[in-house]
Amino acid sequence: MNTDADAVSGPPGPAKAMVLAAGLGMRMRPLTDSRPKPLIEVHGRALIDHMLDRLEQAGVEEAVVNVFHLAGQMEAHLKGRARPRITVVHEAERLETGGGVKNALHLFDDEPFYVANSDALLLNGPHPILPRLASCWDDDRMDGLLLLHSTVEAFGYEGRGDFCADPDGRLTRRPEMEVAPWLFTGVQILHPRLFADAPAGAFSLNLLYDKAIEDGRLYGVIHDGEWFHVGTPDGLAEAEDYMSERFAGRRYR
Repeated sequence: MNTDADAVSGPPGPAKAMVLAAGLGMRMRPLTDSRPKPLIEVHGRALIDHMLDRLEQAGVEEAVVNVFHLAGQMEAHLKGRARPRITVVHEAERLETGGGVKNALHLFDDEPFYVANSDALLLNGPHPILPRLASCWDDDRMDGLLLLHSTVEAFGYEGRGDFCADPDGRLTRRPEMEVAPWLFTGVQILHPRLFADAPAGAFSLNLLYDKAIEDGRLYGVIHDGEWFHVGTPDGLAEAEDYMSERFAGRRYR
């Protein structure tokens, strides 16, 4: 499995991405009562801008952002972004992660694309995150490639993890009542064919992950830098403390 930093040379990564930003941020209340979670700041920058910066650095030309909760604030904020080019997709109802991506699928042609949670806060390891992920994509074997992180080494995370992996990176689900070695960071590459039999309306991407696991076409790459679980005010405070101490007076990498 890709636990070491692989070479990131070769064909460029996806030119398009989707950033999931339509959630309600319930666990972040009361901060999200008047502000959408993607606009909450860490180290002086909105969470969604941290992710859009990563996409820009990786050469992504267009980022599709879905909005729902306090959508006007989101759209106004995104208008100030020059790169990547932003396409906003309004959701009339909550579609969850899978329904949200399927609703925008027509914007991605028939090519693999990045999908990232707007609150996914990661720091580079020895190599830049997204180019490294793209370098591991194999279109013949994969319908999805997830960026994973060590369950026991994540900041602010107290769950049991999500996946186990074969030596070649092929994923299986965490056995019930056990702790899995890897958690999903919220960053991935997906191919549109993954959605071929997806249901209408709201559904979780987990439904498609399970189908890809059955087909042997869901793989993972281990992130070799830091990952922060910014899901609650306490998690936010931990991330802010770490970033402020490590990157005092300068931009993070």
